[in-house]
Amino acid sequence: MVRLWTARRFTDMRTLWRGIVRTIFWSFERGSWPYDLAVILIVLFVLVTPSRWFHDQPQLSAAFGSKVQLQSEDPASQTHTYRLDATVLPAEKRAARATPELERETHDILARTVAELKDQTFQVVHIEPVSAQDGSILYYDVTVHPSPLM
Repeated sequence: MVRLWTARRFTDMRTLWRGIVRTIFWSFERGSWPYDLAVILIVLFVLVTPSRWFHDQPQLSAAFGSKVQLQSEDPASQTHTYRLDATVLPAEKRAARATPELERETHDILARTVAELKDQTFQVVHIEPVSAQDGSILYYDVTVHPSPLM
């Protein structure tokens, strides 16, 4: 009697394991009820899942273009100064002084939005925050210098 009970339990676990493996590797025949059920569950997941769960942010490179303006050029030192609207940066990355993270973020935005900088290497030389009277940062004046290709 004990042998029958353990053999049956082993078989049930094997069936369960086989179902899990077939589900993970999607090995059900098309048109079968497990296949249809899996498709329905996937479609429901896509349609019902709140977007805030994924923290998905659209890439707004076209919108950034209007918020980045060329301020000045210095042919002698081969530098360009761009005015970058502070609203382009996430609030947690805005800083009153230049930090490596701010430098990296402004470099990435300029590389995506400024046509002259898209296909060349450059380095951020200086970042000057422009503040409002209340102390909030309105713009960053970012000076860049093209780097020689190695």
